[in-house]
Amino acid sequence: MPASPDTIVLPSLDDLFKEILKARQRVYEVGQPTPLQKLDAGNGENVFIKREDLSPIHAYKWRGAYYRMSLLSNDELKRGIVCASAGNHAQGVALAARKLATKATIFMPLSTPLMKQDAVRAIGGDAVEVLLRGDSYDAASTMALRFSRDESKTFIHPYDDLAVMAGQGTLADEVVMSGRGAFDIVYLQIGGGGMAAGVACWLRRYYPNIEIVGVEGVDQASMAAALAKGEPVELDYLDVFCDGTAVKKAGHLTSHFCGQLIDRFMTVTNEEVCAAIQLLWESHRLVPEPAGAMGLAAWMKEREQVGSRKVLSIVCGANMDFSQLSWIVRHAGIGSSHRKYYRFHIEEHPGSLLHLLNTFLDSVNIIEFQHGIVGKSKAAPVIGLEAMPQEIELLERQLTKLGIDFEDATGDEDVEFRIIHYDAFLITHPYFIKIEFPERAGALHDFLQNSCKDASIVYFNYYYTGERVGRALIGFDFENESAREAFRDRVNSQDTILRAVHEIAESTMHRIV
Repeated sequence: MPASPDTIVLPSLDDLFKEILKARQRVYEVGQPTPLQKLDAGNGENVFIKREDLSPIHAYKWRGAYYRMSLLSNDELKRGIVCASAGNHAQGVALAARKLATKATIFMPLSTPLMKQDAVRAIGGDAVEVLLRGDSYDAASTMALRFSRDESKTFIHPYDDLAVMAGQGTLADEVVMSGRGAFDIVYLQIGGGGMAAGVACWLRRYYPNIEIVGVEGVDQASMAAALAKGEPVELDYLDVFCDGTAVKKAGHLTSHFCGQLIDRFMTVTNEEVCAAIQLLWESHRLVPEPAGAMGLAAWMKEREQVGSRKVLSIVCGANMDFSQLSWIVRHAGIGSSHRKYYRFHIEEHPGSLLHLLNTFLDSVNIIEFQHGIVGKSKAAPVIGLEAMPQEIELLERQLTKLGIDFEDATGDEDVEFRIIHYDAFLITHPYFIKIEFPERAGALHDFLQNSCKDASIVYFNYYYTGERVGRALIGFDFENESAREAFRDRVNSQDTILRAVHEIAESTMHRIV
């Protein structure tokens, strides 16, 4: 059951340290130590990552779950155990249940991705029963606790348990035993605080001068809130993008330990986490789950201040639903300050968009273009740019100097969801084409310059996909049918591949306008 200051005397840091010593004797019955690797970030920095993504369940949670369950009596194992989890803890319990020949009833929220449900069943086999209950972890946990009491089964808490914390702490023992220390600073992501407490306890004992930084999501900072209040408090709102750390209320026992061990707290945004995921992919071909990159995101945020200090970060898991990748890719550049979206206010007439592009095409990379006609005299295209932060700052100064009206649209709802506004009633003789062009600087511009400078562009939809070719859906409007036919002939004479693409797009034209 979860620890409570009303029912037990809270253990000391020495008690937790001794429990980690005991846990070392058991956790390796089901898993092996994971690697500690130096991060190749390209700048010679002294950063090391602990690869918990390479553990038996691709996350660290097997450690605490197995150690806690290995302490159960034969009678308790015979009755069975219960847990609640949105993913990684469930997999750890499933692994332990199969190894210890007990039956685990696992409550998961109804919103749990099928991938994570299937992983639990695959790991546990006949030893697990998955029950989907409630719309959140908190709802599933409440039902699991009630079930465990009614059925006299042991509840295995995901973090607020001394043995669970001790099991997680064994990963810090592996760090110490690697001989790569001592470390100057460690960034520990915090959800419920079980890993942070166990790891911080062990590292503080062996590296007494280490700075321990607790890292939470901007809308997940339940541990910092608990320590500020003096007791766990429930957050009004919980962001679940980093679902491995999405805990609405910190534990009593974990906050007791974290209050003694964490030197300071900081928060990271989802976009900053995405940037850290991109860095791990580019340096190690590693794709962690969002929570697994939070520690590294915190280091990236303080990169200049940290300098050459020796840094430790825990890649705590890699159990991510595949569908999250598109959001991560789109927001990684924002998190690293290499991508911004601007809304421009220009005159609506033939050649106005091309003129806009000509003002900055050579200095930045256009990765997205959203435009639709909304008025007869004014247009407001949105252009996404990717460049070094100093290049973006220079561009903004240049645009201001040129008198071009623009505003930062990064994060605006219509831009975020790619809602391209347009008024179909303003279009009289439309021609929509889908084009493919070499994904290189200037290729799209060349097409527009050569074929479209006299046309009125009423719709433009393009975003960079990482392929060797770019694709865009562009809508034009003309004063009369003869002008439209002349444009069609001019475009179709360019390239056989383009002609085929145009014909395909034309068949869908009437569904767009």
